[in-house]
Amino acid sequence: MPGNVLLGWLGPLFVAALGAFLRFDRLGLPKAVVFDETFYAKDAYSLSLFGVERATLGDASNPISDRMLIAGNTDIWIGCSPPEAAPCPQYVAHPPLGKWLISIGEQLFGMTPFGWRFAGAVLGSLSILILARVARRMTRSTLLGCLAGLLLAVEGLHLVLSRTALLDIFLMFFVLAGFACLVTDRDHARRRLVDWYENSPISDQGPWLGLRPWRMAAGVLLGAACAVKWSGIFYLVAFIVMSLLWDAGARRAVGLGRPYSGALGKDLPTLLGAMGLLPALTYLVSWTGWFISATGWGRNWAQATSQGPVFFVFDSIRSWLSYHFQVLGYHTGLSASHPYQSEPWSWPLLLRPVAFFYEGTDNVCGVKTCASAILGVGTPIIWYGGLAALVAMIVWYVSSRDWRAAAALLGYVAGWLPWFYWALADHRTMFNFYTIPMVPFMILAITLAAGLIIGPADATPNRRAVGAGVVGLFTLLAIINFWWLYPVLTADVVPHEEWWRRMLLRSWV
Repeated sequence: MPGNVLLGWLGPLFVAALGAFLRFDRLGLPKAVVFDETFYAKDAYSLSLFGVERATLGDASNPISDRMLIAGNTDIWIGCSPPEAAPCPQYVAHPPLGKWLISIGEQLFGMTPFGWRFAGAVLGSLSILILARVARRMTRSTLLGCLAGLLLAVEGLHLVLSRTALLDIFLMFFVLAGFACLVTDRDHARRRLVDWYENSPISDQGPWLGLRPWRMAAGVLLGAACAVKWSGIFYLVAFIVMSLLWDAGARRAVGLGRPYSGALGKDLPTLLGAMGLLPALTYLVSWTGWFISATGWGRNWAQATSQGPVFFVFDSIRSWLSYHFQVLGYHTGLSASHPYQSEPWSWPLLLRPVAFFYEGTDNVCGVKTCASAILGVGTPIIWYGGLAALVAMIVWYVSSRDWRAAAALLGYVAGWLPWFYWALADHRTMFNFYTIPMVPFMILAITLAAGLIIGPADATPNRRAVGAGVVGLFTLLAIINFWWLYPVLTADVVPHEEWWRRMLLRSWV
């Protein structure tokens, strides 16, 4: 690792602070319920009050409870019979952890736009720090680590989702944090393997490397990703395979005679515990509110408590699994058309972003017609540069088998390719912002490509100067591109003409 530990923290902390400023500045605006905040902000508030989600007044076509919340009235619950005063249970299609996190801000700052957006802004900002640190660890360069953090700080889709109370920013955070723990575990495990090689009798398979707390932490974090959205399972499975291959590669690198059987015999059992059992337990614990409540959707509390504690446990699990099958049926059958839906093949090209918010006003921006908008779109320079970097990663891996190129590619495709199945098999309704867990890995690919462009430390000064100039120019263009789009990412009030000029593709409208 680079020798200056202090600089290795100060640089990433600086870019994370910059990203935090962008995410917290005017966070309470627009003073409105934005897009799917209509579901998650109210579900989060219900969890904090009742432990489960409860039905609210109105629906998507007539959001009465949205208007009540903006007016400061939090008495938004539908009463059910019996008893008449009890709010109805709400059927929800996603696990509760992300909504529990949203509820923290609501408890701290009230049931206001700032309150329900607070947690997303916090974890979005922390993800910048994590990416900067993990990129530094993978490249052994503080400069490249800070470049990764800076690019994430000025990535448009990441900014939008950090400033709105949707679940996807929490999914991205836990996926990235789990990956960072696995990279750290890789370094620690290889160090222990080298110590064993130098100080112990050699065997064909090598030693057992212990419980590996960093991998256990990764399991908890990836379980938390699944407890936000089920799509976290894509990453959990991919990272289990990746971690096992890293173990086999390490045993092969020190020259063991049977590295793969060593990985299967010595590493796989603890891997299954850390990334099989712990994620399952984490997911289960996230449902605690539902298990201890009598009024959750499909809870069947009266039946479960009618025949003693053993029956209670088994019937509760039966009800819980039945609920999950209902949710699975919902997701596989979700094919209703939506004006902002898009196909997975189009996501890397930013062809159809989601308009989270739009409001036209008159005479408040110096001209007659004004607009305030939030467009959930990535920074095009970063996304199209990312496509080139991903191609470079393929070439780099094929030519050198570098594990870093493979890791960046795996993180990207694990969040992208599974959606093609849903698109082809079920014609599922999908949206461009589902790509947010892929974004850190796209930026990681850009960062690794930047390292190749700059060149190794022993390259000629002219070679490194030219490479640094190319990387610097790309970074500057990304910042300018982000600055240009910033008003339509954050609901700034601008002349309608300025809003229209920033719709770079007509499909953005």
